[in-house]
Amino acid sequence: MSTEKQNKLEAHTLAIDCLGPAKINSPLLGFTAHGPSEATPWDSFTDDDSRVLVDVSSKALKQLAACGQEADSFEEAGARRRIYFDPSKVRAAVLTAGGLCPGLNDVIRALVMTLHYRYGVRNILGVKYGYQGLAPEYGHELVPLDARVVSHINEFGGTILGSSRGSVPAEEIVDSLERLNINILFCIGGDGTLKGAHAVAGEAGARGLKLAVVGVPKTIDNDISMVARSFGFETAVAGASAVIRSAHTEAIGAPFGVGLVKLMGRDSGFIAATAALAQSDANYVLIPEIDFDLEGPGGLMDHLEKRLEKRGHAVIVVAEGAGQKFFAGADQKKDASGNILHQDIGAYLADFIKAYFKQKKKELNLKYIDPSYIIRSAPANASDQIYCNFLGQKAVHAAMAGKTDMLIGQWNDHFVHVPIALAIRERKKIDPHGVLWNSVLEGTGQPSLANNNRII
Repeated sequence: MSTEKQNKLEAHTLAIDCLGPAKINSPLLGFTAHGPSEATPWDSFTDDDSRVLVDVSSKALKQLAACGQEADSFEEAGARRRIYFDPSKVRAAVLTAGGLCPGLNDVIRALVMTLHYRYGVRNILGVKYGYQGLAPEYGHELVPLDARVVSHINEFGGTILGSSRGSVPAEEIVDSLERLNINILFCIGGDGTLKGAHAVAGEAGARGLKLAVVGVPKTIDNDISMVARSFGFETAVAGASAVIRSAHTEAIGAPFGVGLVKLMGRDSGFIAATAALAQSDANYVLIPEIDFDLEGPGGLMDHLEKRLEKRGHAVIVVAEGAGQKFFAGADQKKDASGNILHQDIGAYLADFIKAYFKQKKKELNLKYIDPSYIIRSAPANASDQIYCNFLGQKAVHAAMAGKTDMLIGQWNDHFVHVPIALAIRERKKIDPHGVLWNSVLEGTGQPSLANNNRII
């Protein structure tokens, strides 16, 4: 982490809100590595004073030591020896919101299994279609969840609870939670979902309600701040890599062939960049963080024309949020969650490249592929499944301990508690001067595609 980022965090609390002192012995005290036991207690507990440093670079630590300052750190996630809630009195609810992503069902399953088998919680409800399910006007029924219901849902993509975009007033959600006697709410979703969870936690706190609101960050774009990796991202990269390979096969299968692939990445190009590294067939990678031009000396068309003359084929990977400057003046619309709906850069590029070579009277065979819905609706791969299990388990441990207005994230190879307010403060983006983008440039040989060589 950069010193600039470290300085920003110093003014922002990393403390985790808690509903009250944890006084109840955890049921896990009766578990061993081999299962329940009263003879030898399970003892893999984490204390609240167990911390994970935000910045582990030696340079940052030396600077702080020289100034006599303590390093910023996250509270480490894990089971607590003492918990806040009596498991027999818990009524938990789980919701998924936003776009689909590999691993949603895996997280639901992990939450339910941990609540059921580890804590003995028997009252678990699934909320249909995100926050809509807690708004009476939509009329969505709640779904009872238990180990039997969720036992095999990890084999399928999507979410058994359904999802939706759009906001529901926090006051209305808390009213519903009060009527249902819900005291733990798990919110699985991205930036918009987490903002909603933060508002619900704030409203519950203002009313003096003992409601634990715990988020599990979900974004296929991997763009949630202060979260090193979001679930579903590795599955998405694997799927995107296979598509890039297919685009390369199409490109070399015809004279002057061009494979053009549009991938997810509304504001951050992590999938496009990482998939291009995994499948080293891409020649040009276009992402929202890096400016590029189409025409003029040094623009994409200039380089593409020269490459086709020399090599006879090319593969272009573009993130959905790249190149939005080419739509200046177009009506800017937003989805139900308030996110800007970007113009379709993939279709625009396909048409532009075809028109350019037609006007030059040069042969071109372009194949355009947009696999977004196929990738995001796929089941999670093994790595993501394991990761989802960890996230779900840690989320339950946090909720049972009375933690609220926080999410489970991974940082420096540890699972940690992150205040939601910190995570939603800004989106995570690729550093144009960082290791990831430099590796993409080295792997593709891509030059600057901006006429004046500017990088933003």
